[in-house]
Amino acid sequence: MQFIDLGAQRERIRDKLKAAIDNVVDDGRYILGPQVAEFEKALADYVGVKHVVACANGTDALLLPLMAYGVGPGDAVFCPSFTFAATAEVVALRQAEPVFVEIDPDTYNIDSASLEAAIEMVKAEGRLTPRAIIPVDLFGLSADYSAITAIAERHGLAVIEDAAQAIGGKFGNGMCGGFGQVGSTSFYPAKPLGCYGDGGAMFTNDDEMADKLRSLAFHGKGETQYDNIHVGINSRLDTLQAAILIEKLAILEDEMEKRQAVARRYNEGLRGVVKVPDVPAGSRSAWAQYAIETPRRDELKAHLQAQGIPSVIYYVKPLHQQVAYSQYQTAPGGLALSEELPSRILCLPMHPYLSTEDQDRIIATIVDFIGR
Repeated sequence: MQFIDLGAQRERIRDKLKAAIDNVVDDGRYILGPQVAEFEKALADYVGVKHVVACANGTDALLLPLMAYGVGPGDAVFCPSFTFAATAEVVALRQAEPVFVEIDPDTYNIDSASLEAAIEMVKAEGRLTPRAIIPVDLFGLSADYSAITAIAERHGLAVIEDAAQAIGGKFGNGMCGGFGQVGSTSFYPAKPLGCYGDGGAMFTNDDEMADKLRSLAFHGKGETQYDNIHVGINSRLDTLQAAILIEKLAILEDEMEKRQAVARRYNEGLRGVVKVPDVPAGSRSAWAQYAIETPRRDELKAHLQAQGIPSVIYYVKPLHQQVAYSQYQTAPGGLALSEELPSRILCLPMHPYLSTEDQDRIIATIVDFIGR
């Protein structure tokens, strides 16, 4: 049994992938070939934004917007602590300071009350200038952008959406990636929309921002690559990866529906046995992960492993308790949930090709174990 079955997806579109790859190799335009622009246009249409700027990876997709806004020393950027390191890493790389915020107990996304309190704390101290918020659409579920946008507008902050796990997810009438001034995502192979290597993209409706992001991702180029108007970096999506992503994007919506069916089956079988994920009305999770909670997490994980069922703990330790980020501030009142959750949370196999037989075996194994 696979935790994420990329092989089944590969078999589904094998011939199309082979043709797409062969076309790139035969054409020879391996950097910024026509498939890159084609993919950017297709993804922009899917998410519902004016511009998609592809880049080399999901971390750069967060770093480049911070560069575009000129975030640097003396600035504060607010983000959750219960997430992957890249969310805060890019802030530290700009020599700004991440300020860690508590999460909601049901969605695991940034808590708006804690966010507002953290911003007020930083303003009152006067040492740092609040500049931006990086909400994370954790496990594929969008953050509460109605509340976040209102807070950002009140305090004059930019919102940079970390949708690395959430392409295909929805919030109200919008798609994940399309919220905030800039959205960012990753095409790491295990993501709901993943390539066969590293890749990333940024989303925006701002023409000037799109131009600046595109420049910064290509060494800060102006009219030509030998006319540098910014200090930038080298961050381009390979043509081969774009060609692969075109074929994967074509089946993404079908895979989203399949993920919803898997999540519903888990919910029906496990509700009342363990804590199951909560998806607010009007939202659709991309279900990058299916996370449950139980105080018997370690015992359950060992039992599942003994039965040949894979599971993964996301995340073992919140960022503010890790050596690299322990010196940074946290929101008033602390981050008790972010600290406690790693001892209870467990992610189960989740992908569009999970058979009902395998899923029923997972459910039965958990119900049998917790019922003991």
